[in-house]
Amino acid sequence: MQLEQILSPASCRCDLPGANKKRILKTASELVAVNLGELATDNIFDALMAREQLGSTGLGSGIAIPHCRVAQCQDILGALITLETAIDFDSLDGKPVDILFVLIVPELQHDEHIKTLAGLAELFNDEGFCEALRHTHDSEKLYKLAINY
Repeated sequence: MQLEQILSPASCRCDLPGANKKRILKTASELVAVNLGELATDNIFDALMAREQLGSTGLGSGIAIPHCRVAQCQDILGALITLETAIDFDSLDGKPVDILFVLIVPELQHDEHIKTLAGLAELFNDEGFCEALRHTHDSEKLYKLAINY
């Protein structure tokens, strides 16, 4: 999986203030919606929140991969966000989250959804990658780090 296929410089943000899970998912929805048009923001947010109702997407070790399928989406899209201060995300290990990769997938791409999630989980299991993200404080550098890792 090549992150440059699903990320754009506009969908990477460093040190965002994240008061809570709901607020950061709203911000993430806005970042991804740039690629889909303004009307999609609410649909993305609603789909992300519905997915979180099924169970937290907080993997542990400060990482979350919120994900959902959206009808208006034609291609797999992502947003990479680091937070100024870690927030409670109901993660499996109980630790707060400071890195999020938001994944939006076309509604009918079930296999691609699973494959992309697996690739992201493997990538974010790399402690060196996560530490590099945590020490990057410029959104453009965050994007370049992600696509070149």
